[in-house]
Amino acid sequence: MSTHGPVVIRPISEVAEFQKNLIPVDIPGNYTLKHIFNDVAGEDCIRDGVVAFRDFLILFCDLLITDGHLYAKATKKPASIADYPFLFNVTNLLVDIGYYGKLSKNGDSLLIDKLPTCTATFDKNGKKKSARISQTGMVDCLRFLTLCGFEFSGIDFDEKPSINLTLQPFEVLYPDSPVLLTGLKALSIADMELRASIRYWNDNNLLRCDYRLLKAEESDMRDVLVDFLHPLSDDIRNFSLQLHQRYTDEGLTCINTRLGLVSFAYVCTSKIRNNLSERDIYSKRIWEFSYSIKDGYCIFIRPKRTDKYADIIKTFHTSLQNKIAQGYGCDRKRGEPCKHGCQGICIPLDDTILSISDDIQTWLDNEAAK
Repeated sequence: MSTHGPVVIRPISEVAEFQKNLIPVDIPGNYTLKHIFNDVAGEDCIRDGVVAFRDFLILFCDLLITDGHLYAKATKKPASIADYPFLFNVTNLLVDIGYYGKLSKNGDSLLIDKLPTCTATFDKNGKKKSARISQTGMVDCLRFLTLCGFEFSGIDFDEKPSINLTLQPFEVLYPDSPVLLTGLKALSIADMELRASIRYWNDNNLLRCDYRLLKAEESDMRDVLVDFLHPLSDDIRNFSLQLHQRYTDEGLTCINTRLGLVSFAYVCTSKIRNNLSERDIYSKRIWEFSYSIKDGYCIFIRPKRTDKYADIIKTFHTSLQNKIAQGYGCDRKRGEPCKHGCQGICIPLDDTILSISDDIQTWLDNEAAK
């Protein structure tokens, strides 16, 4: 029996709700673009296109919430709680459309003459390798995209036998907001050429509308955190931002990592070697804001100095004392299935945190003390 335990997949509606929260609500209208996008279109057009694509993604997630079960089927042996091939297929297809499609002069259509992820290839020995997206999977994605406002000229989805879209060029349109195609073009270039890591199911530059990849200037970490916290109440957002400001002012480094999760981790980097990878730096975190489909929004704390302030812990709220007493660590070393206990002590970012906010700050003060 696996020490990780069985994977219980979540409904596609829950996965879509999770993904929707990762879409930025406010996208600035005046950021400067990297030079790589100079040949796509004017900066204003690209920025407008990115906003239009963001609006499409909100519709996309809403339709997944209501009708996704008709299109997105879980694998028989899921590797994660959100293992829906449809999400990878539709992302790869959109990237292919945006990256390889030829934008018309007036920007109202993309001419498609190849879709590499939907096309079989041959290795150097002449052995055929199947396409990453099957013909059926491709058609399912295109059908769903038509529900979201896309049009694919010359394609009749009622035709039989199955449509073979890889043999002849076709046009992609988005009549309600044609500038979306320019945004898709720019975001697809960013995904193909600027993305720093592989795609995880919850780290998907395109489905997150990660416009920051397009920006010439570095994003302020506080602004990124504001986007991350947008679904939460004003009181919880303010508390979270106060913690961020307090500990970055104290010298902790905040890293926005996407190593299979969505996290803002706080690390004392003064004694860390320059050549450490992001993963190695993340392993030295003291605490983090985290968002996952399993735990929702929460704070994880990894205390290592509790013996130095045991008397202070006795003044904390009883619920917090109990959590600290339980500690954290590898579940498998305790002979239990992996529940990611090594991530730290989990405190949900909901209304219950406000009553213990002072205790949490005192706790973090003592853990971050030099």
